[in-house]
Amino acid sequence: MAYDLEEQEQIASFKAFWSKYGNIITWVLILALGSYAAWNFWGSHKRTQAVEASALYDELQASLLANDNAKVQRIAGDLQKKYEGTAYSQMSALAAAKTAFEANDLKTAKAQLQWAADNGNDEYKSIARLRLAGVLLDEKAYDAALKLLGGEFLPQFSAEVNDRKGDVLVAQNKLAEARQAYVAALAAMDKNNPGRQLVQIKLEAIGGSVPAEPKAAA
Repeated sequence: MAYDLEEQEQIASFKAFWSKYGNIITWVLILALGSYAAWNFWGSHKRTQAVEASALYDELQASLLANDNAKVQRIAGDLQKKYEGTAYSQMSALAAAKTAFEANDLKTAKAQLQWAADNGNDEYKSIARLRLAGVLLDEKAYDAALKLLGGEFLPQFSAEVNDRKGDVLVAQNKLAEARQAYVAALAAMDKNNPGRQLVQIKLEAIGGSVPAEPKAAA
């Protein structure tokens, strides 16, 4: 069927439009479809990584129960190398640090904690730094421990940080400063915190006294 005049004008207009904008439209479509395909691939890749990392972490947990420090360190290394972006790599660093510490391998324990402090999220960084300060305390690296404890921590770790500061200061025989740290730890602790009694004992052992709780308003 022959085109009528109106249809011919529409076709001519479309040809002119496509001649001017066709390449741009084509490239926009290619980029959009490419981005969508990449997004789907990335989502699938992340899901696959999470499954593989979870399986490796289960193996690490079994090695922990078997007290196989060498295997724990190997698996933790694999998780950190291949699955750095997952939470399993951060958890593996803390677990590997614990087994290394129990095996009296402080060098490896410090390395694992430093990895978590450098690569973890804010919560894992806080936990790793707190535990690393404990290892430094055991090594009698008091200044390094205090410097680490003076860094950034999430607010919810305030009690633990001050408690650890108190321990380091006691080791340095700086008892007045240690008492201040323990008092600050108690102030940051909930009344029902199970660690509160231990901090009170340490405070009283160096001549401090637990601050009286404010009286409720009548």
